Amino acid sequence: MSHDGLGPRAVMRSVTFLTATVLAVPLLAACGSDDQAGKPLAAQDIASADRARVADGGTLRWAVDDVPETFNSFQADADATTNRVAQAVLPAMYRLDAAGRPRRDADYLESAKVVDTEPKQVVLYRLDQQAVWSDGREIGAADFAAQWRALSGKDSAYWTARNAGYDRIEKVERGRNDLEVRVTFARPYADWRSLFSPLYPKDVMGTPDAFNDGARRTLKVTAGPFALRKVDRKAETVTLARNPRWWGRPAKLSEIVLTAVPREDRASALAAGKLDLAEVDPADARRIETAAKGSAGADASAPGTAEGTGAAKKSEKSEKSGKSGKADPSEKSGKADDDQQSDDEQQKGDGEKKSDGEKKGDDGDTEEQESSDGKASRAAAAQDASRDLEVRRSLEPAYTQLALNGSEGPLADERVRRAVARALDRKELAKLVLRPLGLPAEPVGSHLALSGQAAYADNSGALGGQDTAEARALLGDAGWVPGGKVDEEKTEKAAGGEGEKSDRGAKSSSSPKAGKKGDSDDDEGTYIVGEDDKAHRASGGDGKDQRSGHDGRHLAQDGRQWVGRELRQGGMAGAYAPKGTAAPAGSASGVLAKDGKALNLRFVLPSGEGSETLRAVAERISSMLVKVGIRTRITKVSEANYFKDHIASGQYDLALYSWPASAFPATDARPIYAKPVPAADGSLTVEQNYTRVGTDQVDQLFDRAAATLDEDEARDLLRKADSRIWAAAGSIPLYQRPQLVAARKGLVNAGAFGFGTPVYEDMGFLKKGAVRDAASPSQK
Repeated sequence: MSHDGLGPRAVMRSVTFLTATVLAVPLLAACGSDDQAGKPLAAQDIASADRARVADGGTLRWAVDDVPETFNSFQADADATTNRVAQAVLPAMYRLDAAGRPRRDADYLESAKVVDTEPKQVVLYRLDQQAVWSDGREIGAADFAAQWRALSGKDSAYWTARNAGYDRIEKVERGRNDLEVRVTFARPYADWRSLFSPLYPKDVMGTPDAFNDGARRTLKVTAGPFALRKVDRKAETVTLARNPRWWGRPAKLSEIVLTAVPREDRASALAAGKLDLAEVDPADARRIETAAKGSAGADASAPGTAEGTGAAKKSEKSEKSGKSGKADPSEKSGKADDDQQSDDEQQKGDGEKKSDGEKKGDDGDTEEQESSDGKASRAAAAQDASRDLEVRRSLEPAYTQLALNGSEGPLADERVRRAVARALDRKELAKLVLRPLGLPAEPVGSHLALSGQAAYADNSGALGGQDTAEARALLGDAGWVPGGKVDEEKTEKAAGGEGEKSDRGAKSSSSPKAGKKGDSDDDEGTYIVGEDDKAHRASGGDGKDQRSGHDGRHLAQDGRQWVGRELRQGGMAGAYAPKGTAAPAGSASGVLAKDGKALNLRFVLPSGEGSETLRAVAERISSMLVKVGIRTRITKVSEANYFKDHIASGQYDLALYSWPASAFPATDARPIYAKPVPAADGSLTVEQNYTRVGTDQVDQLFDRAAATLDEDEARDLLRKADSRIWAAAGSIPLYQRPQLVAARKGLVNAGAFGFGTPVYEDMGFLKKGAVRDAASPSQK
């Protein structure tokens, strides 16, 4: 979940918002034209090459976040690596194409169609006659039936994470022969293509014990181009090997080794030749590209530069500790080079030793010079290795949105939520993040799909675009007026009880990370955007952010330089009275107030190295809100606890996090926008609707979309639902997330996959002298 950084299915169990009252919404999507879906904003960037140019054999070393706790995708602790393994080793009836739309996988499925709708919906699957499990047994109705029973929700002994769709099935039976499977639904189900992908063998799904424990540590029976060969939890690797029983096009690679490598260590592992493929952060992507071009490479890694400082720190950390607690990828493959480097350094050190009679001070100087020379030598070697790398870029099938908690406080009023939304320039926010990365900077126009997907249409007009005057009018209508009397505020707890309100940079008193290595004073704590003196202090009075020492030129990537640039004294017309002007007694100049309280929203953000972009976006949003009189109290909390302790529990007013875009929004998006239901104890059952904003009307539109078998009607119903979600202003989609993947230049058919499901059997390394397709975006 990332807020910025979680995996699709894992994140799909996490985030968002909805509608508060019955709203008059323009029927923006009622025309039924599929032209509104458009095309994906960015193409896949996978260095495409036809199979004839790909060498047979080789090992792909691919960085992942973690070795999964389970290999069962239908359990609650399944993660992105669980799904990656499942894609490579298990059947899927449908996979996603480059536009994020489901397509039949011909290796498993000859056909699948609805053959009856009355009295009940019946889907007939015809399986490929060669499709077999790795133990030689044919894939058939018994596997489909076992998966349905396990996931139907009727037997609580199965510890399942989700049952959507399977709970609508009435029965699964054999057709006219072993290759046919008939699935009869008790209720019509539009998203039937989402089922049985992945499909597990009956050995895993047949009993509760097998389901709960049988596939947690390994998968004994598989049916993909690869099989699960070995899981080494000590080395933190998962090894996939060619499946000898695979009936489709044979895999080009001999092995794929998935290795858990922290984000901050990936660039150094790539440069050391210990990884071939890894998703990286923007700052590392810039360094890799600079080194690959071979120009200004030394400058880019030199200490004291904006980019080189971070690189040097990571390099030193890697030299001292090796792997930051994670297994170093393919350590064996790099051993010879490491040994040779050690020998060379030893010989150099022996040759440079001074006589015993020389002064200790001189010895210290020499040792310091040797250390400096050694680091420079290693940096140069890494620079040379980096020239074999390139960055492949696309847009993730996920979007970042601003969530507004409508359960209490000022944002419980729909007019205030709409005012926040109308204050935002979403185009500017998209440019902030995406333009420096060379990606299309278009704001997302739908909660339920992304450009190119069938359900997509830009329905943001239901809420309206950026309009400062309209935002102020909405706030005035809600009773928030400028210059009103503000009662003296008592010291209050920051969102989630992480600590008392404090000046910017103060530590959160109960934060688990407080005082740990790597945390700085501004990693966690609270500061207020919109208070004249604090904004001035944040900027250091000279336009530079004192946290980083930079001048803001790398805002989109680093995310550390914005606060204060727009908030300096005199930097925003109308926001502050001239310095020295006395404010009315009991009032706060430029602040909106109601019933003696200032309009001040808690903006909760994760701390940590991976969240710089989120924090940059939050600071820019805060500067936009100041213009309409809304102050924000930015609170940085432990990244590990950000979601559970703040988002899911509702301890925030504003927050940023991401949702994946599903090919089946009628099923997958409904729990995100479902109206919260009061529980017996008085609490709210929110499913995944963490903004607590929802309406009966939106729920009904989702239910109708899921129940119709007319695809045009389902699409139009979803677009109407999206229009009403926009109008409720519980969540504001901002931008599609960037996807940056560093790869060896000779590696093809792998990289930034965008919407598409990877084709594992086509991945590999180019034959000697072969070239990849010239149309590859990374070559442009």
